[in-house]
Amino acid sequence: MPKNTPLNVKEKKCHFCIHDAKEIDYKDIQTLRRFISSYGKIVPRKRSAVCAKHQRKLATAIKRARIMSLLPFTTR
Repeated sequence: MPKNTPLNVKEKKCHFCIHDAKEIDYKDIQTLRRFISSYGKIVPRKRSAVCAKHQRKLATAIKRARIMSLLPFTTR
């Protein structure tokens, strides 16, 4: 455990590393919605606890889903 963290903070693990995901599918809307805020923005790594490699793939998948009209660009 790093030195400057409180004892009650749990270390976050990457969702895609845990589930051994080879690729992030842009057609899997349920998974992608977990990583979009209520305003329709892509959630940052610090809040979503996704590793850098999967965050890049996740952002690409969300953008593709938006272009294919599977996800909205904005809310209302």
